[in-house]
Amino acid sequence: MKTAIGIGSAYYNGEDWNELVEYTVQADKMGVDHVWSAEAWGMDAIVPLAYMAAKTENIILGTGIVQISARVPSMIAMTTQSMATVSNNRFVLGLGVSGPQVVEGLHGAAFAHPLGRLRECVEIIRLGLSSERLQYEGKHYLLPRPGGEGKPIRLSQPPRPELPIYLATLGPKSLEMTGELADGWLGTSFIPEHADVFLEPLKKGLAKSGRTLTDIDIQVGGSFEISDDVDRLVAARKPAMAFTLGGMGSAKTNFYNDAFKRAGYEAAAVKVQDLWVSGKKDEAIREVPDEMVLKTNLIGTEDMIRERLRVYRDAGVNTIRLSTGGDNWRERTDSLHEAVDLVQREGASWK
Repeated sequence: MKTAIGIGSAYYNGEDWNELVEYTVQADKMGVDHVWSAEAWGMDAIVPLAYMAAKTENIILGTGIVQISARVPSMIAMTTQSMATVSNNRFVLGLGVSGPQVVEGLHGAAFAHPLGRLRECVEIIRLGLSSERLQYEGKHYLLPRPGGEGKPIRLSQPPRPELPIYLATLGPKSLEMTGELADGWLGTSFIPEHADVFLEPLKKGLAKSGRTLTDIDIQVGGSFEISDDVDRLVAARKPAMAFTLGGMGSAKTNFYNDAFKRAGYEAAAVKVQDLWVSGKKDEAIREVPDEMVLKTNLIGTEDMIRERLRVYRDAGVNTIRLSTGGDNWRERTDSLHEAVDLVQREGASWK
C-alpha cells in the first residue's frame, strides 16, 4: 500500500510555508509516494507544487484538486505540461468541480451541469496532452470560438498523452464517470465497510473503458495518531467531521453529507447539518457519532490502526493519504515517520 500527504486547504495562506516545505522534503526522504496540493480561496494548487518540484526528488506531485471552473481546459493542459517539465515527469493532474458557493461566488461561473463540464474538460485536456489540435464542439466548451478569427491550435510543448488524471468525485454518476475516464480516484467521506457505495459506480464506469478495479489508483485516508486514549482522539476530530457534514457546502448542496447518507448515516448527517446551519455548532459537534470518526481515520492503538489498514486494503484501496497532527511541524513530521513506518511494516506482512 502506498502513502500520500496533503498540503494546503481551502483557506491556506502560506503562513507557515517554510515549515510546510520542510515537512514535504522529509516526506520525500521517507518514501511517501504522493503529495497533493489543495485550493479553494487561499493559495492555488499549482504554485506550491512548482516550488516543491525543485525541493524534492522522488515524490509525485499532484493537484488535489484544480477547480475546473477557475481555468479554461486549454490552460489546464498547458499548465499540466509545464508542471511535468519542471518536475521531471513527477506531476499528476487532479481535477474536481468544487461547489456552487465557490464556483458561482468566487469565479462567477455557472455551476449547473457540473458532470457534463467535467467530462468535456477532461476530453479537451486529453486532446491537448496528445498534441492534437484543440478543436472541440460540446455543450459547455466550443473551440475555436465561432464567428471570429480563431483557428484550432496545437499546444507546442512535448506531448504527454499518458500523464495520469485523477478525479475527486463523490456522487454515483460522477464516480461512474471517474471509472470511465480517470487513472485515479481521490476519495473522501470513505468508509471501507461501505465501500460498495463508492466502488460499485466506479466499477460500472471501469467496465465501459474495458478495465477493472485493479486498473485505477484508489486514494483515501484521514487523520493518523497512535494513542491508548481513544476517547480523546475521537473528541479531537469531531469538530472537523461536523464541519464536513454541516459546512462543506450550502444547506442545499453538500456532496460530503450526501455521501455519508448513502453509507448508512443519514440520520446523523441530517441532524448534524441542521444544527450546524442553524448556528448551533457545539451541539452539532456533540451529535457526531464516534463510529463515523473511527471509521474514517487511522486513530487509536497500533493494533486498531493495523486492523483499519487491513480493512482499507480488503476494500480495494491502493494508497492511504495521511494527515498527521501535533503542536508544531517537528511533531507532525515525527508522527508522519511513525505512520509511514507502520504502513510499510503492515504492508510487508501482506506479501
